[in-house]
Amino acid sequence: MSLGILGKKLGMSQLFDDQGRAVPVTLIEAGPCRITQLKSADTDGYSSVQIGFQLIREKLINKPSKGHLAKSGNDLLRHLREYRVENSSEFELGASITVDDFEKGQKVDVSGDTMGRGFAGYQKRHGFSRGPMSHGSKNHRLPGSIGAGTTPGRVYPGKRMAGRMGGKKVTTRGLEILKIDTNHNLLVVKGSVPGKPGSLLNIRPANRVGVSTQQGGK
Repeated sequence: MSLGILGKKLGMSQLFDDQGRAVPVTLIEAGPCRITQLKSADTDGYSSVQIGFQLIREKLINKPSKGHLAKSGNDLLRHLREYRVENSSEFELGASITVDDFEKGQKVDVSGDTMGRGFAGYQKRHGFSRGPMSHGSKNHRLPGSIGAGTTPGRVYPGKRMAGRMGGKKVTTRGLEILKIDTNHNLLVVKGSVPGKPGSLLNIRPANRVGVSTQQGGK
């Protein structure tokens, strides 16, 4: 499949392989999602498919969103996500996307927001070493010098300092699907994914098979 699917992180567990080794896994409740909009190059300048996920109460959604979702079905959806495709005419408005569209052993890229850590200092946020802990030292967890005074007379942009940590979009690539439970809409992927339990995830077929790296920052 060329589309992805939206899901919710349930938590982590472990499975045992044929050799008895414990394999860390993440349980994801993926879908079902509904195709809510089809865009074509003739009308919109590019081809894409928009899908919706997770039901929402009527009083929590505005009238423009209700009218938009009414074109594809009666259910009101909380999250919408758009995927670029070569030809949107291959898809049907209102069709469902479920875990059945994935296969066991398939590689996927999982995107989500990392857990927010709040305002963090230099050691926690960047892994800086602390100052001396001996008697008389007043530089235990302080930053130290951040630049010369006369030249350049300013702090360069991008200087690593204390600040807000976490809460940024991160993509973990090349995760393998170890198990699919169609009865409960579950995807069991090898390894960890961004976010805390209950957070929204975007699962897409991997662009680079065999690669498992994290992209994003703190």
